[in-house]
Amino acid sequence: MLFSFPHALGAPGIGWTAWNQVDGLARLGHDVHVVAASIARPVPANVRVTQTLAVRGKRVPHRAIGRDRAFAWHDARAARFAASGDYDVVHLWPTGPGRTAATARERGTAVVREAPNTHTEFAWRVVAEEVATLGLQGEVDTAHTANARRLDMERADWSQATAVLAPSDFVAQTFRDAGFAEDRILRHQYGFRPGTRVARARTATPAPLRAVYVGLGEPRKGLHYALDAWLRSEASTQGTLTVVGRMLPAYEAFLADRLAHPSVQVVGFTHQVEAALAASDVLLLPTIEEGSALVTYEAQAMGCVPLVSTASGALMDDGVHGLFHEPRDVDALAAHLDLLSRDRAELARMSAAAIAHGPELTWDAAAHTLVRCYDAARDRATAGGAHAHAV
Repeated sequence: MLFSFPHALGAPGIGWTAWNQVDGLARLGHDVHVVAASIARPVPANVRVTQTLAVRGKRVPHRAIGRDRAFAWHDARAARFAASGDYDVVHLWPTGPGRTAATARERGTAVVREAPNTHTEFAWRVVAEEVATLGLQGEVDTAHTANARRLDMERADWSQATAVLAPSDFVAQTFRDAGFAEDRILRHQYGFRPGTRVARARTATPAPLRAVYVGLGEPRKGLHYALDAWLRSEASTQGTLTVVGRMLPAYEAFLADRLAHPSVQVVGFTHQVEAALAASDVLLLPTIEEGSALVTYEAQAMGCVPLVSTASGALMDDGVHGLFHEPRDVDALAAHLDLLSRDRAELARMSAAAIAHGPELTWDAAAHTLVRCYDAARDRATAGGAHAHAV
């Protein structure tokens, strides 16, 4: 397969997700050709690599030639390989003007387009609404700020793709709502890499509840809802909520009074996420828009029970491995906190179930799921489903 990634493969964020996909495919013995802007983390020796924004092994920043020009250059390079190579599948990540997708389609090659987040227009709309509701317009600028040129690039890829890869049911639904046919949406998953720490299920012994929030401090991730639910719950009288992650300054200032509560501890960015999860009973992630948050996989592996919104993309069974609430439903999240604060036996049951679920959440498991999606896309392309689509 041809794997096109127009960013630094292996860098934090989507670079880490894409790197794990490549690593998993290679370890399964598949023939992978990665075309990436640059390589931030070495890939397995059996992976062929082409870097499109690197000179003598040194990364050339996108901004050096302009982001749109950098994406177009990468797409053109990848398209040449799609035209000349004998590939079964072309796997595309955002963002590009669509040349690679169109070239592969013309050759009858299956094209799958990664959707690391919800449909772009949905994401922009809900994030803009949230920022406006909080009165932070003009003060908070994230990757989910509307950009017409980017949307044109997205549509170019989508229109030529055999199928879109959705890492969660929530993401899949936003593409259905945008008019994508059911057979053009393939459900796969992300994963986590097991560490050396031994996971231990929480016990039923009475104790103050330890909650943790892990993620960027921004309106989209819903930290304000997590804080409101926490301060409304009985758990906050004796328990602790630890906030882990970098904060957007304007948003941090907006939350200053809530963050200053004696039960709330702000530790900022850390590489010790696994340790933070292992030291906590529950993970709070009341996000309003997400692809499939990797921290929800990591939390289960450590026995930290996810109390997350349906928009988090968590791969779990409600009431078994954790508890879901609808986005913005502070009352439901507060009730979940009260439940597990009062009923430690229920917390212990879910914690043990989450740990047992861990093997299904690894990047190895994700690789097998991804290959099944490739097979489905190839079948669809062979059956004549690789023609251009209106989206």
